[in-house]
Amino acid sequence: MTQGAGQGPDMWQPTSAASPPGMSLPGAPRLAQPPQAPQTPADEGVPDDGYTPTQRDLPVIGAGAATPTPTLLDIPAPGAEAEGPFGPLYVVGDVHGYLDELRSALHSAGLTDAEGHWAAGNARLWFLGDFTDRGPDGVGVIDLVMQLSAEAAAAGGYCKALMGNHELLIIGARRFGDTPVDSGAGTASFQAAWLLNGGQRGDMERLQEHHLQWMSRLDAMTLADDHLLLHSDTTAYLDYGDTIPAVNDAVRQALERRDADETWDLFRKFTKRFAFRDEGGPQTARDLLDTYGGSRVVHGHSPIPYLLGESAPAEDGGGADAGPQVTGPHVYADRLAIAMDGGVTMAGKLLVSRLPLAG
Repeated sequence: MTQGAGQGPDMWQPTSAASPPGMSLPGAPRLAQPPQAPQTPADEGVPDDGYTPTQRDLPVIGAGAATPTPTLLDIPAPGAEAEGPFGPLYVVGDVHGYLDELRSALHSAGLTDAEGHWAAGNARLWFLGDFTDRGPDGVGVIDLVMQLSAEAAAAGGYCKALMGNHELLIIGARRFGDTPVDSGAGTASFQAAWLLNGGQRGDMERLQEHHLQWMSRLDAMTLADDHLLLHSDTTAYLDYGDTIPAVNDAVRQALERRDADETWDLFRKFTKRFAFRDEGGPQTARDLLDTYGGSRVVHGHSPIPYLLGESAPAEDGGGADAGPQVTGPHVYADRLAIAMDGGVTMAGKLLVSRLPLAG
């Protein structure tokens, strides 16, 4: 996750000075879907391996929310006894631009001080990806994670991050814009998909080359304290190698080639979800663990209410009281999988938890 020299500026050209179609901005009315945005498999009968945009099944709570979603934490008290050369291990679920909620959550956990600087000594912190889109300040989230990475290393701990599908999405939108790609549901573009999936104009305007370089070099998966950490609850990782280093190298090299179709294929595969949810889920989790190691898969990507089969609140249906009630990580698939996306974009909960979970 080190930064390197840039490979030249990436250009992003907005299609219009007006708010782009399909973009869900907090407090703004919903607009029509962009005409070239991809259709869902449900609309067009596309096979399961086609790209499925998340706008329809992951609504964003907008101006109807009366108060900000409180950030609650289900973690042990700070200052727990260190284990080995490093301290305790923490994971953070999907943030999606909710910078204020993230700052509050990290401070409440004892991981940062009142000014937002690393305060956890030799503790370890992993973010499971999806820093941008939907929420108001994705670039601010990236800046904070980069800052904490440097501060934690200086203190003898570490703060690291994995790549989510929204990192792939915003990288593609910046690099390739309206370049047509084959979505599996008709020709589309990264620009259209980014807008459809909560892309924020302010993020794109502030995104710099060093942000792109940092995101492009994130690992896709890792093993920490016998936990297999990854962003998406999918088996698509198996398409890129049968070891963790092989998968990480394959994803990184694919992004280095800067090919629109290859990047789109990465994004499409890592939008898949629910691999561990249904009847065959435990065996699928075992297969992944047998390949890459670990005793439990820890993932973000799929909001816990959807894993539980609960419906999301309507976008204009009210505040936090109407939202899903998430009390902590969801352990499922015969206790082989832990879901960490508490649904902060749906008036849910931004989860920060210590591993292993108690109980």
